[in-house]
Amino acid sequence: MAEAEIEILKESLLATCRKLSEHDFVAATDGNVSLRLADGRILVTPSARNKADVELEELIIVGMDGSVLEGIGRPSTEFAMHSFIYGVRPDVRAVVHAHPPFATSFAAARIPLANLVFPEVIVTLGKIPLADYATPSTPEVVASIEPLVKEYDAIMLANHGVVTCGSSLDDAYNKMEKVEHTAKIAFLVNQLGGPKELTRQQIERLASVSERSYGKRIDIDRLFG
Repeated sequence: MAEAEIEILKESLLATCRKLSEHDFVAATDGNVSLRLADGRILVTPSARNKADVELEELIIVGMDGSVLEGIGRPSTEFAMHSFIYGVRPDVRAVVHAHPPFATSFAAARIPLANLVFPEVIVTLGKIPLADYATPSTPEVVASIEPLVKEYDAIMLANHGVVTCGSSLDDAYNKMEKVEHTAKIAFLVNQLGGPKELTRQQIERLASVSERSYGKRIDIDRLFG
């Protein structure tokens, strides 16, 4: 890849880091962001750096095995999770891991955001499942998401935040924002007596509109499986 193109992508990755910090989706040195380059290498945030402060020259390019190819310092300690997602999802170009407060509260309470309540969530994410608890920065994290990552673009990590993936940095970030917004609404709905889920008939109608208007297919059998 041309160096100028890589510089543009680095700027985009930094912009994603800044948004995560500005929206309080991360604190201190929490979280990590990566982008798969066209040549297969991975651009990733460095370990132990505040996402509000990380600089362009600190971003690291690594191989799928985590070996540093360009840059100094160490890649995120959760890089194995990113690498695993790229390995099983050829459609994924970007991965974001963060600790948004409401969604992480649900994850700490071990409550998935799986109710079929919000049409926008059903269309974009389906359900938002919860992975089993895994000790951060260990192979346990990969094992915890393995049963879910092929089917879901947003996964809650028990006691450990959320990971999202997408076709671009914007796509992966927007899914993180959607998860947190969903968690906020779910929290408020629970104060009002609990959610009223959509019926299968209502979701079938939604699926028809989604495919016709947005080109997005909803797997209804999986939602109700």
